Amino acid sequence: MTTPQTPTPTAAAVASTCHRLWDEQILPALHDYIAIPAKSPMFDKDWAAGGHIERVVRDAAAWVERQGAGRLQGLKLEVVRAPDRTPVIFFELPATKAGSQDTVLLYGHLDKQPEFSGWRNDLGPWTPKVVDGKLYGRGGADDGYAIYASLTALLALDDAGVPRPRCVGLIETCEESGSFDLPAYIDLLRPRFGNVSLVVCLDSGAGNYDQLWLTTSLRGNVTGSLKVEVLAEGVHSGDASGIVPSSFRIMRQLLDRLEDARTGALLPEDFHCPIPEVRVQEAQETARTLGDQVWKRMPWACGADGGAVLPMSEDPAQTIINGTWKPTLSVTGVDGMPALANAGNVLRPYTSFKLSLRLPPLVDGNAAALRLKALLEDNAPYNARVSFEPDGRMGAYGASGWNTPDLQPWLRSALDTASRAQFGAPVGFIGQGGTIPLMNLLQQGFPAAQMMVCGVLGPKSNAHGPNEFLHIDYAKRLTATVAQVIAAHP
Repeated sequence: MTTPQTPTPTAAAVASTCHRLWDEQILPALHDYIAIPAKSPMFDKDWAAGGHIERVVRDAAAWVERQGAGRLQGLKLEVVRAPDRTPVIFFELPATKAGSQDTVLLYGHLDKQPEFSGWRNDLGPWTPKVVDGKLYGRGGADDGYAIYASLTALLALDDAGVPRPRCVGLIETCEESGSFDLPAYIDLLRPRFGNVSLVVCLDSGAGNYDQLWLTTSLRGNVTGSLKVEVLAEGVHSGDASGIVPSSFRIMRQLLDRLEDARTGALLPEDFHCPIPEVRVQEAQETARTLGDQVWKRMPWACGADGGAVLPMSEDPAQTIINGTWKPTLSVTGVDGMPALANAGNVLRPYTSFKLSLRLPPLVDGNAAALRLKALLEDNAPYNARVSFEPDGRMGAYGASGWNTPDLQPWLRSALDTASRAQFGAPVGFIGQGGTIPLMNLLQQGFPAAQMMVCGVLGPKSNAHGPNEFLHIDYAKRLTATVAQVIAAHP
């Protein structure tokens, strides 16, 4: 059992400021933010005309300027707008630590996933509501809170008189679409970044709500639309079936090239990579901490015998590996199929699936997208018209994953000290199955930088799905933890 650690006066002061500002300033701002359907460009082609992304950017920028006025000396903020691209917020604060030459980069995003279905009757994606210490609504946890928490961590340090290095913030509005606008902004802003030696990314997850969790890897992702066409128009199934091959059956054959339907294993070796031994060891240690909650946390449906549906593996360590280092296919959308109430006896002319292929951290996303396109389109059964259009633009398809560099001793110590001070428990290490394209880009751009990737997406928080929530107390503690780690920067 972990013995709770009494926070130092500095840690207690930082925590007090963070908790207070969350209650007084951040929660009201997030209520306003959740109410705005600022969907990412992939899900809202008319995002510029609609104005929702512009609204959340302006609101967040104004909040930063209000909070920093008179309290954060030298704060500079700019909304940067490159032609035909989603905007980013860039802010910078000079160092208060004497002799510091390095920069801490804080990252988050403001664009959102679409509504999805299945929200509880008392909740909704654009209707913020606090229930049992959780703020429900789309985007609050993933990760509209990031810019507010980042600035609050810096405010807490400056209010307590704790020296810190120079800090810059980069908040994008294209992350949920694969961050295809971000490389251009990184190139544009590179001279203003400075010597980035620590990146703090607040867009990740947590194994529980009892300690700080550092993300050690992220999977990549290829998304796109697979379409199978067999007819120019639908035909009575009594007349066509047995003569015209079903587009759905052809779709099944194509997916069988990619996936073993019995086990879910991806078949082409191109989509796999060796798993570093340190990640296997971390998975085993995390499994000992979380136990079968690594799979029991899911909202399982009732199974055939009245019990819950079973996971792909009941071994906690293997479950962690499956969800962080194994490629996995999901079908996330369907077109060409009428709703059940409107389904007549017609052999449909086409079937279209939206595919999401999660990739191991070390597999190149663009190469995987091109390989997937060739695999699905070549030698189509019955000479059907088959097309796979990966998401992306200008030839950049897919998002590569990321594997964190080895932690320097100062950062490992700072993470554990801060977790014990703010949570009363040691830091945990866990890979994440999701994708944050920025991390791979920043790793390439700043190869010497250390990475603190963390977030509030713990059990049942359900980002992208129904009933997404932000665990308020965890977010407060995480904000104070980030402040402590920045203060410990050598």
